[in-house]
Amino acid sequence: MLKHRGFPGRMPGTDFQFTIRRANPRGVTPIVARERYADRRRADRDADAAFMACLWDYFGAEPFERGNLDAGRLSWVFGREVIPAEDPFDPESYEALLKIDENCARAAFPDAFDGTWVA
Repeated sequence: MLKHRGFPGRMPGTDFQFTIRRANPRGVTPIVARERYADRRRADRDADAAFMACLWDYFGAEPFERGNLDAGRLSWVFGREVIPAEDPFDPESYEALLKIDENCARAAFPDAFDGTWVA
């Protein structure tokens, strides 16, 4: 499992996790697209925006390997702002390639691209 050195482990000042420390010995947690409802807590929406800002700062528009990025946090943006960069895509692989759909991400999280979120 690739470890993204320098990528924030969590949202500063919170327990919202962005990365994992080690591979799961019982199997890889799959990435699944989770529905984001309008009544989500403000803290959850802020964590999504902070995670998106970190992804953009670290990877930009280039494809990236899932590696040690948290599957739960990825699942909140998967299928919309973060999309598969390969076909076929294996949601249960640490080596799976992803990329940011910049237009969708900018529309959903404008603050993540204007420097408002700093990790």
